Amino acid sequence: ILSPFLLFNKKNRHELLSLSKKQWVLGLLSGLFLAIHYILWFESLNYTSVASSTVIVTLQPLFSMSGGYFLFKERFSKGSILGCFIAIIGYFIIGWGDFQVSNQALFGDLLAFIAAGIITAYFFIGQHLRKDLSLVPYSIIGYASSAFFLAIYACNQQVPFVHYSLQTWWSFIGLAFIATIFGQTIFNWLLKWLSVSVVSMGILGETIGTCVLAYLILDEVISLQQGMGIAFILAGLVVFLLQQRQIVK
Repeated sequence: ILSPFLLFNKKNRHELLSLSKKQWVLGLLSGLFLAIHYILWFESLNYTSVASSTVIVTLQPLFSMSGGYFLFKERFSKGSILGCFIAIIGYFIIGWGDFQVSNQALFGDLLAFIAAGIITAYFFIGQHLRKDLSLVPYSIIGYASSAFFLAIYACNQQVPFVHYSLQTWWSFIGLAFIATIFGQTIFNWLLKWLSVSVVSMGILGETIGTCVLAYLILDEVISLQQGMGIAFILAGLVVFLLQQRQIVK
């Protein structure tokens, strides 16, 4: 999907061909982290609900704020930290039911939590590379290497690449166009100007969309508990973004 934007754009081609060894290594490493993130996150869906898995995997602010402070000397006001913790409270309100249900759900939640840490590492590499690298070359390196590592994993697990139903193929196309091109790539674009912490907090909006789509497509009920958690997440997100905006000013 992205290849025409590389092949028919001289600037993008030149950037890709002019990458240093360090940039190639970091680009391939970002693809590896992205692949591991997908493996852990999707595997978690076999053990826990879609809503809880997405809630926990988007606990990225826990990792991004710590990494931003130590790696990029990013500053956070007390209000920003408060907003983050309000949002995290919302996560635990939503996921608490799974922690009480079974060890199986707990295992799925744990996989999602590790996936959150891995994707944060991916974003930190992106924040570093995007300072000197345009969106398309960076995204192609990350996505292509991620696909390569995932293909190795699929072969190792003896997972077939064909003979799926038409509905499943439409899901694959949806993941490529909507979730990746119009989702992940937007995050990669934002890393040019925004820190990983701000991007990670913005990702919290996934929870609301996921709960709604799970209700519409998978017949998962949005409980009062999940509704309360979503309210906390939104409140925390608003507080965090307003406080960080003041720091930037």
